Amino acid sequence: MNSNAIVTLADSTYFELLQELIDSIKSHKQNNNVSICVLDAGLTQDQINLIKSKVHSIKKAKWDIDVPSYKVIKKEWLKSQVSRAFLPNYFPEFKKYLWIDCDAWINSWSAVELYFKACEKGKLGITQSIGQGYRIMTKVNWLFGKFASIKSQNYKHAKSSGIEENIARKLAFAPHINIGVFSLEKTSKCWDVWQKNLKKTLSKGKIFGSEGLAINIAVYHDNVDVEFLPLKCNWIISHLLPKFDNQNNTFVEPFLPNEKIGIMHLAAGIWDGNKDMRLDKNVKIDITTLNGEKMKKSLRFNI
Repeated sequence: MNSNAIVTLADSTYFELLQELIDSIKSHKQNNNVSICVLDAGLTQDQINLIKSKVHSIKKAKWDIDVPSYKVIKKEWLKSQVSRAFLPNYFPEFKKYLWIDCDAWINSWSAVELYFKACEKGKLGITQSIGQGYRIMTKVNWLFGKFASIKSQNYKHAKSSGIEENIARKLAFAPHINIGVFSLEKTSKCWDVWQKNLKKTLSKGKIFGSEGLAINIAVYHDNVDVEFLPLKCNWIISHLLPKFDNQNNTFVEPFLPNEKIGIMHLAAGIWDGNKDMRLDKNVKIDITTLNGEKMKKSLRFNI
């Protein structure tokens, strides 16, 4: 049996994206070296039947931490904000886990290899949302021409979740860490630190984004061992559009040396008016090629 697992979660709304993620994994010959595991947060039985032969295991996602019922009524998909911090409980037979959100897909297997390498010796393998051309999440408003009012996603979320001021300030200017793709060994101490922080963020804050806040605290305050990987390992398309290499039929980074993107992540959606590409496979947007030409293209797998 494989010792490495790629794990994801989906509900019925994101089932097509789940299928595309699985197919993207299967499209690489190296996929035989990993097992695919799925957390079910509201899939129909027909949907489960369609994928069960393609994956190693499908487990029903739980509320691994008690959450007030009024916050989660008819929102099973929010289990992703809790359950991914407890992967060894769901799939204890593996030594290493690579989590990939179902609205992401694998463009180059080199990213998978990097993640499984990055998490060795208990480290957290992950990327920061900062780099060449990436949209800056921290905003500054100037008052009276000389005073600056700083708006930080990390700081705002930390304060609304009841996190102490000194910790919130540590997060204010730290590059945001996107938890949509990460790797950890089963025996890593990071799981306990993450779960401890998650219990705290869930107690007062919103459920959505709580696990991301908890991992940011783990990295920037608790100083867990971390291996930061390049942006191409979790390319958040809403931050910066890729370019397309027609000659090699693949997506690449938009700046030199235009390296092939490892994991394409449609986090926050790719919009054409009021249509989100994640929910409408017919949505296409303008993408620049390496030759400088414009082309209408979907950023979903194999579309």
